[in-house]
Amino acid sequence: MIDARAVISPYAQLAEDVSVGAFSVIGPDVVIGAGTRIEPHAVVNGPTVLGSHNHIHPFASIGGPPQDKKYKGEPTRLEVGDRNVFRESCTVNRGTTHDQGVTRIGSDNLFMAYAHVAHDCQIGNQTIFANCAALGGHVEVGDWVIIGGLSAVHQFAKIGAHAFLGGGTILSRDVPPYVMVNGNPAVPHSINSEGLKRRGFTEEQIRAIRDAYRILYRSDLKLAEAVVRLEELAQTQEVVRPFVDFINASNRSLVR
Repeated sequence: MIDARAVISPYAQLAEDVSVGAFSVIGPDVVIGAGTRIEPHAVVNGPTVLGSHNHIHPFASIGGPPQDKKYKGEPTRLEVGDRNVFRESCTVNRGTTHDQGVTRIGSDNLFMAYAHVAHDCQIGNQTIFANCAALGGHVEVGDWVIIGGLSAVHQFAKIGAHAFLGGGTILSRDVPPYVMVNGNPAVPHSINSEGLKRRGFTEEQIRAIRDAYRILYRSDLKLAEAVVRLEELAQTQEVVRPFVDFINASNRSLVR
């Protein structure tokens, strides 16, 4: 399962059925879970923990040090869940001491070729990063988010669950859950209704989310006034609650 031409640190811990291709490098303080496949020419540095059944493709660099001039070699880490796919030339950096000291990635995510996850990012589950999608440091990405190819997300931005960024989006503000944005700078267009249907949201739930979107983006209300209306809607439509909670927690301002 491990090619003789791979270079594996004696201080790395690999489950018995992990496969490692030729010329790949596994550094010290790396823990790799069962069923994980590492293709030729990939690099995994530590401290990094990879869960089970991940798939790392050629020339990906996982767990490298943060690209931060303030970083002085402190022992920060990367934590990755299960069943993630990192395609060719993806880069994922460890955290810094200027945050929690850890970059976290959940499970069942797809990172297409050349996607980049910077230091201290927190990524949920079931996300898709299309080719060359890039996150700055400290970005938070909720579950089921899709980020289109050639998109760039500014440091400290937050993207709510089920949001959708169209290809080539330049995002510097927060995107509430369920919302589709596109452009440079990013602007909201609608809710991600097709994605919600595919994930089992009912027509009633989607209608409530659409009503919430109209209150925030189509009513000409000031943000504080819109939040009051959204709070009222969330009392009867629980699906709107994540929308309201996200807005209240936003500290970079919202795309509007």
